Amino acid sequence: MLAYVFWHWHNSQIDTDSYQEALKGFHQTLSAHKPAGFHYSRVLQMERFPWLGREEETYEDWYIVENMAALDPLNEGAVGGVRLEPHNRVARWTEGGTAGLYKLRSGEELLPLVRFSYRFNKPAGLSYAVFYDLLQPITEQQAGNLWIRQMTLGPGPEFCWQSAEETTLPDVLQATKLPVQQIWLSAR
Repeated sequence: MLAYVFWHWHNSQIDTDSYQEALKGFHQTLSAHKPAGFHYSRVLQMERFPWLGREEETYEDWYIVENMAALDPLNEGAVGGVRLEPHNRVARWTEGGTAGLYKLRSGEELLPLVRFSYRFNKPAGLSYAVFYDLLQPITEQQAGNLWIRQMTLGPGPEFCWQSAEETTLPDVLQATKLPVQQIWLSAR
């Protein structure tokens, strides 16, 4: 399971409510007319996006796909057919954005609600085996999911832990906690 993650923000001439409605309209259309290999999408609103130096409202779209082969149909399908105008409406109002690619490492594939996103890197000198052992109690005992960035595609830390509840991560991870507001989740 992979996630194409797109971070974006609207220009200052567009109000938040209008932007969110257009964004939801696009995701509704995408969900109703799914490209091959596309499972579902989730949209989170963040107050800030520190690794891009943004201290303003930023949106994080998660497009969950089966595998790498599903990225081409998603890329083409997002701007084709009945999805074109809903996509273009949001794109006209988007001031900037960037993207990344993540793989589900552990946890629940489809969380009904995400309220917290934690970003962190594997500490230098720590093997991945020891690192995953360090996270195992959290990933096995709490509802959430752990994503790992793929091929260094995208900005920011290598790992993302998402959950509906606050999580206490080991201090050695120096995690950034980002409260988020989930504004969209399509059914699978």
